[in-house]
Amino acid sequence: MKTNLLAAFESIPYFTIEGFRQAAGMDSPAQARLLLHRWAAAGHILPLKKGVYMTRRFYERRRADAAFMPAVSAILLPQSYVSLEFILQRHNLLTEATYPLTAVTLKNTRRVVNPLGTFWYRHLRPDLYCGFTILEYYGIRYAEASPAKALFDYFYLRPLGAAVRRLDFDLAEELRLNLDEVPAEERDEFRRLVERAASPKMTRIYENLRRHIWRP
Repeated sequence: MKTNLLAAFESIPYFTIEGFRQAAGMDSPAQARLLLHRWAAAGHILPLKKGVYMTRRFYERRRADAAFMPAVSAILLPQSYVSLEFILQRHNLLTEATYPLTAVTLKNTRRVVNPLGTFWYRHLRPDLYCGFTILEYYGIRYAEASPAKALFDYFYLRPLGAAVRRLDFDLAEELRLNLDEVPAEERDEFRRLVERAASPKMTRIYENLRRHIWRP
């Protein structure tokens, strides 16, 4: 069968085997799977996860969109929100090299690797699953953390050595974080998250930032 059967899916972010089978008028799910497997091997479609695909045409047209990767993250694991380095880099708070996209979930920590890249999903306890905005991209609902919540998640989920206890240790400088220009409302949100966490580690981190960066 010719790849013109994919035309109906070139304007949407993803499709499933069953959706393709119905649109193509195939009676056999096995036949649909075999055809999609061949097209994936030929590069006409990109497998996102088991049974879910994106057309090469949609990828090439939309991959530069700011919402593209966050939306793909939501396709891979709904009820997660993009956070940590991805959001920090977007807001120029982190200047290091590009990282895999990381999202936060209430489910178990996992990693998904597909032709679009590597997607990490980090587990967070329910009372800290907050601080994000729901957005939409081509009908896909996805969520992004605020800068303050991304910074909180970055520290909360990151192992830190004993050096953070030293009064002369500048955590922001050590991690090359650009936190000098963080607006007051984001600093206040970060403080409220630290208070909610009731974590000695996060309290030490907040005091370190106040001592070296966010001076009263």
